[in-house]
Amino acid sequence: MIPITKSRFTTVSMRSLLFALILLSTVLPAARAQKEMPLYPGKIPNATNAPDQETIKDFIVRNVSKPTIKVFLPDPAIANGTAVIVCPGGGYGVLVIDREGYQVAKELNKIGVAAIVLKYRLPSDEIMKDKSIGPLQDAQQAIKTVRENAAEWKVDPKKIGIMGFSAGGHLAATAGTHYDSSFIDNPKKTSLRPDFMILVYPVISFLEKIGHKGSAANLLGQSPTMEKVRYFSNDLQVKNTTPPTYLTHAGDDTVVPISNSIQFYEALNAKGIPSDLHIYSKGEHGYLQVPTFEEWFGRCKHWMQTNGILPQK
Repeated sequence: MIPITKSRFTTVSMRSLLFALILLSTVLPAARAQKEMPLYPGKIPNATNAPDQETIKDFIVRNVSKPTIKVFLPDPAIANGTAVIVCPGGGYGVLVIDREGYQVAKELNKIGVAAIVLKYRLPSDEIMKDKSIGPLQDAQQAIKTVRENAAEWKVDPKKIGIMGFSAGGHLAATAGTHYDSSFIDNPKKTSLRPDFMILVYPVISFLEKIGHKGSAANLLGQSPTMEKVRYFSNDLQVKNTTPPTYLTHAGDDTVVPISNSIQFYEALNAKGIPSDLHIYSKGEHGYLQVPTFEEWFGRCKHWMQTNGILPQK
């Protein structure tokens, strides 16, 4: 055995300390940059006293009754002040929280954008007094929370957008077309209008011809009134102040017909809202193989730069 002299011990100790400091320097910023918190600081509006039955398996979340936001902040060296609230999809029955939430948030961070993943309540008569407005309440509360924490999170309060996939796209579009009707307490009168929308293979309409029946039934019930169906068919709710929008969809989507995105784009275009619609011949629902994330997200990034949401390089 080689004896450890004082000088040798000091060298080994210093190396260990240096390694530990390097490790901490990489781990701690990541830990600080990602934090999950309850969406509401107090009582959850529109909630019943039902027990919490939330489960998660393979990053699929079910039975959400206590909404949260998870904040992903970019490296300060590349942060540009833009923020995006991300709404995962799942037909208003589950949340695909990783693939359409956390993974997207990390990619947004890479281009200097703060990302806030919204784990919104899944509509249920058991946990809500009016399940049709529960997810919208959560989206509005998320927008309000980000805007009111803009200074702390180094976010420009005029560059807060909302992004959604599938039924999460419906929620994002609902937030972007119904922001002038507040469904939450808002004593500071904070603007609930997202500054832009990013909608990926979104559900837009609940009308029979093109609507997604599963999402409609989960949100509105089996026999909603036509008034409510039309209210939540967001292509019918576009107005001159609806935010600029990026849309992408696949022509071979047999789950959510491409007509959802086309009709929403046409409604936006008719009102002069700056919008892009990118259609892929193949991609089905979910873009599981094609187009690649880099393909459609690259086009989205270009649209954000063109419209002043991201800085031009």
